[in-house]
Amino acid sequence: MPLKDLRVITMPYWGFDKQTHAGGRLVVNAKVATGIVNTFKQIYAKRYPIRKMVLVDEYKGSDFDSIEADNTSAFNCRAATGSSNWSRHAYGMAVDINPCENPYVDTAGTIYHKRCARYYTNRSGKLPGVITGGDEVVRAFRTMNWKWGGYWAGTKDYQHFSASR
Repeated sequence: MPLKDLRVITMPYWGFDKQTHAGGRLVVNAKVATGIVNTFKQIYAKRYPIRKMVLVDEYKGSDFDSIEADNTSAFNCRAATGSSNWSRHAYGMAVDINPCENPYVDTAGTIYHKRCARYYTNRSGKLPGVITGGDEVVRAFRTMNWKWGGYWAGTKDYQHFSASR
């Protein structure tokens, strides 16, 4: 993907400390930049907490390290989990939010990021930063016709939003 097709978005987000944090950054595809900004405005207005939002560059492109830091991210030039095909993230066409509170869980119930496993035990939506079906985050992404990985059959990617799987 040519760099000219990507955009860096800088925006405030509501933190787990119940404070506004200026300068949250995501890299996304130019085609969806306006939709992403509008979606995050909705999330911010609802005071949905985000742990961290820095570029994956802070982790030298390591998806594993970014997830372990509970970092909300978008563009990352990598293969899809468990595949040799490019991820939607490699095109700037996917967002992962609070990956520890919303882990990737395979069909056997395995959580690949052990630091994050403690958050997975309560999916009721009563814990800060946990995304559940039909909540304000899922509804916000639905306005741009993006789907939530928590609705996938089999493997669940509770942190993931994109136009397609």
